[in-house]
Amino acid sequence: MKHNQVRQVVFPVLAALIWGTAFVAQSISTKYVEPMTFNATRSLIAFVVLFLGLQIYRFFQKKRHNLTLEVEKTPMEKKQAKKDLLLGGFFCGTALAVGANLQQAGIADTSAGKAGFITALYIVIVPVLGLFLKKKVPFSVWISVVIAVGGLYCLCVKENFTIAPSDSLVLLCAIVFSIHILVIDYYTQRVDGVALSCVQFLVAAIWSAIGMLIFEHPSFSAIMQCIWPILYVGVFSSGVGYTLQILAQKDSNPTVVSLLLSLESVFATLAGAILLHEQMSGKEYLGCVMMLVAVVLAQIPMPLKKKTVSVDASKQTEEQ
Repeated sequence: MKHNQVRQVVFPVLAALIWGTAFVAQSISTKYVEPMTFNATRSLIAFVVLFLGLQIYRFFQKKRHNLTLEVEKTPMEKKQAKKDLLLGGFFCGTALAVGANLQQAGIADTSAGKAGFITALYIVIVPVLGLFLKKKVPFSVWISVVIAVGGLYCLCVKENFTIAPSDSLVLLCAIVFSIHILVIDYYTQRVDGVALSCVQFLVAAIWSAIGMLIFEHPSFSAIMQCIWPILYVGVFSSGVGYTLQILAQKDSNPTVVSLLLSLESVFATLAGAILLHEQMSGKEYLGCVMMLVAVVLAQIPMPLKKKTVSVDASKQTEEQ
């Protein structure tokens, strides 16, 4: 595997692992603080951690090379890069804030399994929205998406599947997260991934804080009661997890990345079985197997298409 291919596979799997194992911390936090208070706090923590990390990284880069990272850029290029970073951070952060708060509000009145399944439907929504943006999706990936949806259903849904009002909020969340993935796909080609993630969380923190002050009753003592779970989610699930997602999406197919990110449900189920000694049913084991098959299938290139492209290329060379 090339370096880029490793990044495009390993980073989203690591993000899914972090998000899946952070489920316990999120559940504990919801008992003490309201959704927007929770998201404002976790996003602010993620921003601080990423900002400090970025400054330390740039400091050592300057020391190592004895120059600034932007020394070769013209004033116009610097201005455009700053504009792309601020716009990308604003759009990504806004989508993240809306999606995260819709999810928290919906989870309050629905089962975690059903909410996880509906949220993970972004693996279908992303390629569908991508068609409008002229993003081509290989046939093998479409098959993987169908298998993954079946696997997620086996893994997450343990009751009769009916759509309640709260489920509609989670479905809206899935649509917003799909937009978030596509916006990241656009801006990650133009700006530094870690810097984009940093600005994203500042914007998400501001939006969530505004909603918190208008609609909720934030309490510092309540936040301190669950500060360790919030710190864990803020540093790892938000700061590390979403940054890995952004870095993974650079020069990669957003549909394949979303498929890998959906492994979050598998890791959450496995973490519950290993750490909390929860029993897994045969249906859940089948769901895990289906998800893994879908992910492996999505990584297999289409040899016929490659041969066709190489033949066309050789013909063009002969004509020249």
